[in-house]
Amino acid sequence: INEARDLANVLKSGKLPAPARITQDNVVGPSLGQESINAGMMSFILAFILVLLYMIFYYNKAGMVASIALICNLFFLFGVLVSFGAVLTLPGIAGIVLTMGMAVDANVLIFERAKEELRAGKNSRTAIADGYSNAFSAIFDGNLTSIITGIILLYFGTGPIKGFATTLIIGLICSFFTAVYLSRVFFLWVAKTKAMNKMTFTTALSRKLFHDTKINFMGKRKAAFGVTIAIIVVFVASLCLKGLNQGIAFSGGRNYIVKFEKPVNTTELQQKLAPEFDGSTVSVITIESSNQVRISTNYKIDSDAKGTDEEITGKLFKVLKPYLRPGMSDKEFSTYDASQGIVSSQKVGPTVADDMRTEAYIAVTLALIAMFLYILLRFRNVAFSLGALAAVAFTTFSIIGFYSIFWGVFPFAMEIDQTFIAAILTVIGYQINDTVVVFDRVRENLGLYPKWNFFDTINHSINSTLARTIMTSASTLLVLICIFILGGDSIRSFVFAMGFGVIIGTLATIFVASPVAYVTD
Repeated sequence: INEARDLANVLKSGKLPAPARITQDNVVGPSLGQESINAGMMSFILAFILVLLYMIFYYNKAGMVASIALICNLFFLFGVLVSFGAVLTLPGIAGIVLTMGMAVDANVLIFERAKEELRAGKNSRTAIADGYSNAFSAIFDGNLTSIITGIILLYFGTGPIKGFATTLIIGLICSFFTAVYLSRVFFLWVAKTKAMNKMTFTTALSRKLFHDTKINFMGKRKAAFGVTIAIIVVFVASLCLKGLNQGIAFSGGRNYIVKFEKPVNTTELQQKLAPEFDGSTVSVITIESSNQVRISTNYKIDSDAKGTDEEITGKLFKVLKPYLRPGMSDKEFSTYDASQGIVSSQKVGPTVADDMRTEAYIAVTLALIAMFLYILLRFRNVAFSLGALAAVAFTTFSIIGFYSIFWGVFPFAMEIDQTFIAAILTVIGYQINDTVVVFDRVRENLGLYPKWNFFDTINHSINSTLARTIMTSASTLLVLICIFILGGDSIRSFVFAMGFGVIIGTLATIFVASPVAYVTD
């Protein structure tokens, strides 16, 4: 009888009214989509060429091997994406380009270790074999930490963030295979010829760069701690006084990208639009070019009333009509025509915004916990975990604080949205990768030189990995600059956060992670 009653209640519950309500909506006109594709592909091609030239310039013939491995990496990456039936989006292209920049890291690690072996008096064949052997643990750890970040992005992200995470994870796996296996196969083939005996891994210009550096980094730890604390205080003050510019993904609202016949003044437009949306926030910023702007508002975002969208586009048309093509009707204005008017729109309800914000907090927290536990498991020393966590926390907070101070100053949207969180999570993986390389060398030196004190061991480890640290950061920044300049407005804030994070993360590895590990050991 009880089972029958339960079944009856389940069947009756199907009669309850459950109206459907659109909580998030995106419309993109065909012109904007094509522009995004063109911008993404242009940044991809330029970044690819620059990275190839960069490796050849720095590593000579070995750089050519790295370039071949990079081409194979892209071949496998696109092959896997096609086999999955993946849709290529602008964030996906950014993930591919960023993967290309990070793929160089494995080759840099191997080549720098091979250079050390050559300086120790070994012949080319032995130096290359030992270079691969000694660099493997750092390559494995670095890729795995970045993949962990990608998995967190894939699980908690939505839409374009999933596309970015998918390409990032696949790209990292492919780059690990091509750098560790394929490039080694090529070197083994070259080993049968006389060309191997002339392999130097340097050019005339790069031969003495970062060679035998003896900088007393640990001696500057007190000054580094002082600067770190001062930066934190400034950023805390900005967050308290100015706050953050939350995008509609986190606050709820509507975005409209509007194209005009001639360049327009965004300040003037905002002043004219504000009275029409009384009691709501309105912002107008220039994107791409001065005749294309993005208008954001949270006007009636809680309303379920029919015709709200039409009311808002009507208000926009009323104010913007003098700036549009003569004779344009309100219907033409809102039909996502490629020439003028609204070319794309986005709507995010407050409930979805709350969910996105919560998921973002969870994603960042999980990433920090995952990194801490992985370092602890890998190095079996809590001092290393504390150092890595301190560096990651400082890097993350620095990006957030910087965006708090400068939003409204820079000529692009410095919003806290899903792409911003994706940038932070990617930087976390990248920064941990940097720290792992240094700590891996510290662990190695502790075994090789047991009589050294911990101060000298860390100093020597930072100096011996300095070339790799600078090279990897430079190659990644080279890629990010290409995306920033050519990749389009929809990805510009994300790329800027990534670039700033790479710079701060590199400095944090040297001046935060290592000193904290030293004082807590």
